[in-house]
Amino acid sequence: MIKILRYTEYLYVIVAAFSCYRIFTDWNTDRSMAYLFVFFAIVSTGMFFFRRSYRKKFEKRRKENQDR
Repeated sequence: MIKILRYTEYLYVIVAAFSCYRIFTDWNTDRSMAYLFVFFAIVSTGMFFFRRSYRKKFEKRRKENQDR
């Protein structure tokens, strides 16, 4: 289960990177789509850090329970 959580973290990084790419390519041609991808980049970056902290808390709790 931990490995699945780790892969989903990096899926958010990929979405953020793709969104940044689309922001730079669409900025001069279609500004409204660029703003949509700015939103996606911000949300996916936030989700990356949220999921990462959640996974670390889960690993810490699991390790503490195994040590008992």
